[in-house]
Amino acid sequence: MKDNTLAKIFAISTAGAIVVSAALAQTTTTVTTDAGPVAAGLTTRTGSFVTYTPGDEYFTFRSTPAAEPVRYYYTKQTTFIDPTGRTVELSDVRPDLPATVYYVNEGNRMIVRKVVISRPASAIIEKKETTTTTTTTP
Repeated sequence: MKDNTLAKIFAISTAGAIVVSAALAQTTTTVTTDAGPVAAGLTTRTGSFVTYTPGDEYFTFRSTPAAEPVRYYYTKQTTFIDPTGRTVELSDVRPDLPATVYYVNEGNRMIVRKVVISRPASAIIEKKETTTTTTTTP
């Protein structure tokens, strides 16, 4: 009888060990990545600004120099950044400034979600020159 009891205990212990090891071996790993705006179903257009007027709700942009300018509407949620990820002020936007625009089509409008200016924000500097002429009279 002792042999039977020991065999039962051994069998139950072995079965328990197998169940526990199987349970521990079944792990679930969930990886969530944020691929940015491209993963959100946005369309991308690379080109350059044609016009931007402060206070307007849109800017015009063209993909090639020969292409007709197209209106892209932006909102308060639209982000303007440089290649390093720093925010670019709208006042720094100039004609012929190269950029990539990420947008969605809503009806007949292209609503911009993000604009990546192709040059770093530190390189977007308005150059001003002054000339001073001095005349002396005898």
